[in-house]
Amino acid sequence: MSDLKITETSIPGLLVVDLPVHGDNRGWFKENWQREKMVAAGLPDFGPVQNSIAYNAAVGTTRGFHAEPWDKFVSVASGRIFGAWVDLREGHSFGAVFTIELGPDRAVFVPRGVGNSYQTLEADTVYAYLVNDHWSPDAEYSFLNLADETAGVDWPIPLAEAVLSEKDRAHPRLADVASVPPRRTLILGADGQLGRALRAELGTAAHLEYVTRADFDITAPGPRHWRDYGTIINAAAYTAVDAAETAQGRADAWAVNASGPAALARIAAANGINLVHVSSDYVFDGDSELYDEESALSPLGVYGQSKAAGDLAVQTAPRHYIVRTSWVIGDGGNFVRTMASLAERGIHPRVVHDQRGRLTFASDLARGIRHLLDTGAPFGTYDLTGSGEPAAWSDIAREVFALSGHDPVRVTPVSTAEYYADAAGPIAPRPRNSVLDLAKIEGTGFAAADWRRSLREYLVPDDR
Repeated sequence: MSDLKITETSIPGLLVVDLPVHGDNRGWFKENWQREKMVAAGLPDFGPVQNSIAYNAAVGTTRGFHAEPWDKFVSVASGRIFGAWVDLREGHSFGAVFTIELGPDRAVFVPRGVGNSYQTLEADTVYAYLVNDHWSPDAEYSFLNLADETAGVDWPIPLAEAVLSEKDRAHPRLADVASVPPRRTLILGADGQLGRALRAELGTAAHLEYVTRADFDITAPGPRHWRDYGTIINAAAYTAVDAAETAQGRADAWAVNASGPAALARIAAANGINLVHVSSDYVFDGDSELYDEESALSPLGVYGQSKAAGDLAVQTAPRHYIVRTSWVIGDGGNFVRTMASLAERGIHPRVVHDQRGRLTFASDLARGIRHLLDTGAPFGTYDLTGSGEPAAWSDIAREVFALSGHDPVRVTPVSTAEYYADAAGPIAPRPRNSVLDLAKIEGTGFAAADWRRSLREYLVPDDR
């Protein structure tokens, strides 16, 4: 009896699983699928939803190459089969081949888009497969001809003597195969500062789907074939901090920042999707000098409370990244653009001096999100802001004035209480300190840019 062992192959993601088989004079027994043990050994937690069984009476019965739009765990119940796989996914491994014999003591995990084929070596062979999507006649496959010369599979039983379907005989050669694209990525909030930065960072490949509030209602996600999606990036948010203190604003903030992420978390959990959710420094009260990912949530106002609720909801999705940030600056209206405009117009602004933090440029935030996804960093919460020495809003305003060629003394520092003393409408409480600890994301190999350097590049793009 062998131990449970999982071995990588020459095709990325295709895994061979050696299964312990317990035998005696009565026959044998095996645990064909045991989630806890297999995931601990290195098998993806792929979430099977359907179990199918294939029976082949004759030796030489051959099926394939079918690249299906789901992941698949294939094992033998009786007999032996020769398995062959060809990678039909877009990318550097397209066309890679792997073959192996399978019996009751060996199974194979086949990732979505890898063409699989099986040839029976014994009569009355039975093999089973678990898949993580329900079979549908509308499912889109890619196929490869079993006799493709490029793949060059050395079939134990020559195809001329094998039992094949007419469809399998007619499938295209590798040069004519439509490669399988990656699972789709849905980016919400595509018209915001971060959304535009994500478009610049990720590009416009066919599998990337950018949607705005007009296209997609986060509070009531419509029907989609969610198994086609591998990642959802939620860059949508209600950010009108002061308006959130009104009756209508409170309802809107909770709908977008809490109920919406909860709906996305349910979808992600049910379909094995990576969910990236952008959080805020406003989930803290600002009374500590530094906040890390384990700091207790302590929001002051409605906006912060709704964002904290959204964070808690997203944590229910097994494959989640909560990216907590602060003071985002990108392509659109923001504090830096406002200060630069005031400087140009000769206005002497009053800016608060008792709120400290770091600017986060949307391009850096988008780069960090891509880093987490591309490196497969452990799921969880990550703080992500610009690096460097924290500063007050008034300090930042003065740097904007100086970089724009204006006298920074024109900026007058005032307290938050003084600044809002004459405000006509409701004013949300602000955290006094918004400095986030970057150690965790830096531990994954990501280096956030110094916010002062990014500010200079933002305002003086030719001075790099």
